[in-house]
Amino acid sequence: MTVSARQSDILKLVRRQGSCTIVELAERLEVSDETIRRNVKPLVSEGLVLKVHGGVILPHQFREPPIQRRMLDNKEAKERIAVLVAQQVQDGDSLVLDTGSTTVYVARALSEHSNLVVVTNSTQIAGMMAAGTDNHVFMAGGELRSHDGAAFGAETLEFIRRFRVRHAILSIGAVNATQGFMDHYLCEAEFSRAAMAQAERCIVAADSSKFDRSVLVQVCPLDAVDLLVTDALPGPELTRSLEAADLEIQAAEPTRITA
Repeated sequence: MTVSARQSDILKLVRRQGSCTIVELAERLEVSDETIRRNVKPLVSEGLVLKVHGGVILPHQFREPPIQRRMLDNKEAKERIAVLVAQQVQDGDSLVLDTGSTTVYVARALSEHSNLVVVTNSTQIAGMMAAGTDNHVFMAGGELRSHDGAAFGAETLEFIRRFRVRHAILSIGAVNATQGFMDHYLCEAEFSRAAMAQAERCIVAADSSKFDRSVLVQVCPLDAVDLLVTDALPGPELTRSLEAADLEIQAAEPTRITA
């Protein structure tokens, strides 16, 4: 197919970021949502992009991992959370960032910080943070997982235990009133626990879709975390449990425009 100038701009943005929402493309290209949808349709038909709920991603032939799909889930909420988390970090701080779509947004939000010492098991986050101003980035070794390029295994845990950091900034699979913080895989939970043990302060970044859920593996009780940064306050039962655990909660509420 012959690609128009606008379609070429769409492809450039999607290839640069791995995924884009329709709203984001419309804002960046200064056109309507309907114009974007009309221009995206032929690109989808030709297999140049793959349509997902609310946006587009690169298809599998471009070898983008499925984490790009998760980057589109609750995108605006994750971006607000990331900004609030970044405010907890000062220039020169040391931190562990685990793998996850929310922590990728945190890494982006930290782009204006300088002289950070960053330890991570995510190849994506390592690459982003290494491009920052005077940052020192340490990438954990181990077996790389195919769908997100994250390292796990005994070598990964041994590597993490060599560092003492100011912050452990972690993503999570679920926040449960009785089970605490939970994750989908044992290797993720093991990495989180190792990172927490090496940090002065533990911050969990989780959007409100994770509340009152239960997934496979318990990471830690609620009182093992110092700060939960989210996009909206949880319901009464979970709030009571978080307060009983003396866990600080910060909610990055959406900006309201008043007349």
